Amino acid sequence: MPFPRLKYLILTTPDHHRCFRPRIMNNNVFLAVLLSFGILVGFQFFYVNPQQEALQNRRAIQHVAPESITAPSAASSPVQAALPRDQVLRQNPRVTIQSPVLAGSINLRGARFDDLVLSSYRETVDKNSPPITLLSPSGSSAPYRPYYVSFSWLADFNVLDVPNDETIWKADRNALTPDHSVQLSWRNKQGLLFLRTVAVDKEYMFTITDRVVNESGRDVMLYPFGLAARQGIPPHETSSVVHEGPLAVLDGTLDEVDYDDVMDDGKISKKSKGGWIGITDKYWLVAMVPPQNDLMVGEFAYNRAGAVLPKDGFFQADFRGNPVSISTGGSVERVTHLFAGPKRVDLLDQYADQYDIPRFDRAIDFGWFYFLTRPFLSLLSLMESATGSMAWAILLFTILLRIAVLPLSQKSYRSMARMKEIQPEMKRIQERFADDRMRQSQEMMELYKREKVNPLSGCMPTLIQIPIFFALYKVLYVNIEMRQAPFFGWIHDMAIPDPTSLFNGFGLLPYDVPSFLQIGAWPVLMGLSMFLQQKLSPQPPDKSQARIFMILPVVFTFMLAHMPAGLVIYWTWSNLLGILQQWYIMRGVRNKTA
Repeated sequence: MPFPRLKYLILTTPDHHRCFRPRIMNNNVFLAVLLSFGILVGFQFFYVNPQQEALQNRRAIQHVAPESITAPSAASSPVQAALPRDQVLRQNPRVTIQSPVLAGSINLRGARFDDLVLSSYRETVDKNSPPITLLSPSGSSAPYRPYYVSFSWLADFNVLDVPNDETIWKADRNALTPDHSVQLSWRNKQGLLFLRTVAVDKEYMFTITDRVVNESGRDVMLYPFGLAARQGIPPHETSSVVHEGPLAVLDGTLDEVDYDDVMDDGKISKKSKGGWIGITDKYWLVAMVPPQNDLMVGEFAYNRAGAVLPKDGFFQADFRGNPVSISTGGSVERVTHLFAGPKRVDLLDQYADQYDIPRFDRAIDFGWFYFLTRPFLSLLSLMESATGSMAWAILLFTILLRIAVLPLSQKSYRSMARMKEIQPEMKRIQERFADDRMRQSQEMMELYKREKVNPLSGCMPTLIQIPIFFALYKVLYVNIEMRQAPFFGWIHDMAIPDPTSLFNGFGLLPYDVPSFLQIGAWPVLMGLSMFLQQKLSPQPPDKSQARIFMILPVVFTFMLAHMPAGLVIYWTWSNLLGILQQWYIMRGVRNKTA
């Protein structure tokens, strides 16, 4: 997540106004803002920049492959005229995929995984909307552009005839199910028999077992190879909050590569022992998992061949394993896994344990604060399972989070209450020494010392809470359980903005409004809760500053109106809990003072 987005998030935390309020004098009004800015700049300079430089250095280490080997490119296949997806599927023989959560087929021309539908997920909240189409064959027209996975072998000097995109495989069955695997076979003219057994479990993991029998009369050497290819950048790839595009865990390190980086930098290669590589969307993942004890080279590439527009070429993530020597009369076997499905943390953890896949959960973009984001996501998913509703899970989670930071909040609210009690005396000092700034500061410090008030104590606890709110923001944004999860009332999908608008009476008036005026009911409630919380806080002595702070709820209402509704609901609910807590503490301080 880029630095400006993090800065924007901090300015919109539920308790932001507790920190960014003048407490000492006009010259120190924005001390807390400067402190936050300094922390972020330091984090960017001393941590993020070195990390990015290290990543660039790792990318600069190119693997020198044997010149005799040419890895196939996604765009090397014959260019086909774009046709409707259903029509393309009928052009070649196929093996049907039938499982509780998947539907589709395997293309026997090239043995490609190029037809896969996620049966349990719909494109919209309408129950009659089509299911999510993840993979589509080459030659498909929009909106289902080509996106496929294939596995093959490479040979030295290209003297051996190995399976390619045009190879027609034979299948021993017409359907692949969790209970029945499918064996594909193809024999070349040089005496090599290629066998491939494809199995699928009841979720989203395929197991591909490749076996080569050498009946050629001489020793041969082959290189295992696999690629995931996608034509064009998907239209939804616009968010800077979550990574979408090529990614891998190679040599134990997570590598997230933007589509634009591959286009600009060319091939990006890295050696690794084990790991995984693929392409990700916000909610969906396609990842190839070679044997974890083998050395390999992972590579990201882009090929514009035949594309009219620059971004309409093929993006490719592939791996090439170490050479495998097969003696005459012998055979070799290799097992590779393919994950194609939703990025559910429990599912990724299950496969990581089952197949020893390193850092598989990092396919979900947890961001910088992984140590907070990951447990938050697990806890939110646990609450959703317990309550049966993501709406109740968010409300309960917000309460638990408020309880967890209660000591910090109590300290902050007590400081605010004491500051509000001595505000009349502060105003008298400012008026009395309006022409003598130095004396005014001295009298202010004496007042704080006499009343035992620390003007920054209300700000520091909020700064400590910044990572917590940032992590929760990330959780609610990337959590697939939020997708199409309804809330009470008119919110049918908490992963998208509130669909109502203040400027057409929240749907009562028969006309649509421009997108920038799409200010829903929940953002309005959030702005009102922020306004009420400000009223309970010490007011700036300067009238111009007071007017600026009065405008902030309106500004934040417009800013949050285009965020997912689940985030705005959390903010509003957190503000309401803060108001109750703040009112209770301030009443206690007033009674104690009286």
